[in-house]
Amino acid sequence: MSSPMIAASPATRYFRPSAKPHRRPQSPYGLRVMDNCTNCSLRNSNFFCNLTERSTRDLQCIKHLSSYPEGALLLMEGEEARGVYLLCQGRVKLLATNSEGRTLILKIANPGEMIGLSSVLTDTPSEITAETLQPSQLAYVSHEDFLRYIREHSDACFQAAQHASRDCHLAYEGIRSIGLSNSASEKLARFLVEWSAEGHVCEGEVRVKLALTHEEIAQLIGCSRETVSRTLKEFKKQRFLEKKGSTLVVRNRSALESLATN
Repeated sequence: MSSPMIAASPATRYFRPSAKPHRRPQSPYGLRVMDNCTNCSLRNSNFFCNLTERSTRDLQCIKHLSSYPEGALLLMEGEEARGVYLLCQGRVKLLATNSEGRTLILKIANPGEMIGLSSVLTDTPSEITAETLQPSQLAYVSHEDFLRYIREHSDACFQAAQHASRDCHLAYEGIRSIGLSNSASEKLARFLVEWSAEGHVCEGEVRVKLALTHEEIAQLIGCSRETVSRTLKEFKKQRFLEKKGSTLVVRNRSALESLATN
């Protein structure tokens, strides 16, 4: 049984976790579902994966696991804080939109991270819209259960504080990058250097998956789609990089780093 859905728009479906989710060994979206935190093979050192055995076991009792397709809305900007999502697999983009409809991607969340934490801790409406960037698996914990959980588990409380501090630091970095960069090429070069940091290095080249549209990159660095397309074309002409499908091949990382630190 899949999660209940509420229509958000003709193009996008809005998803809410069910109160009693039916857990399956395999998701309809091609994900290998791991429904038990205590023996999950996907666990790593990131945030809420890095808890004591007792805290992990107690978290297992209050979370509701669900899988979502690409483009599913988890949170809407301005809605009340109902709970938090722990990202197990996939990626989620966090968006903010102004009154004119202009969108800025504040961050792309990766496995191990939490979504909706700030609103739950401060009991304020959501400051962001969260949308899956690819098929994803998330664990949902309700507002009341989560606050009780971090009160009773000091390590989880510390992880929540670290997560909130990291999000604040990234927000500062984003503002600095967008507000103080001298040009679009500097902004784009900085984004490409950061994105390729964990890529595979082979014979002096860096290969990394970049399944983002030019529009999404523009929303991440605060410029227009046309500017991103034009600047990428210029980078290719200078042989800084090459795009092969969803794979980005960085041929001259030092040149991009030089641009990024101007």
